[in-house]
Amino acid sequence: MCAILLSINPNHVENIMNGTKRYEYRKVACKRHVDKILIYSTNPIMRVVGEADVEDILIDDPETIWKKTQKKSGIDKRFFDQYYSNRELAVAYKLKNVVKYNVPKKLKDYGINNAPQSFQYIEQMQ
Repeated sequence: MCAILLSINPNHVENIMNGTKRYEYRKVACKRHVDKILIYSTNPIMRVVGEADVEDILIDDPETIWKKTQKKSGIDKRFFDQYYSNRELAVAYKLKNVVKYNVPKKLKDYGINNAPQSFQYIEQMQ
């Protein structure tokens, strides 16, 4: 099983946790197959607050990805378009089985000192 740690804005984290955001968008796909995403909520939370299984990974041009994911995107089209401005490819991780941790974890619990800019592979699940 391969897991990645993603740094995600607290507003988006909230939408993932409440189910309105079922897709996490990225500009670059991981080279390895990903089964699980650990959700790191950025400033001011700065903790790993939960996890989700990856149901599917969609990779296509931004407009096609938007059409396939907009109903559960958790973001508006303007934000999406800004994020993928001048990009030919969009990546959308479809999330399922989202779990919110009762006690958020520190990065140190995973042997990590700094939050990743984009993502970081996690070799061993805690």
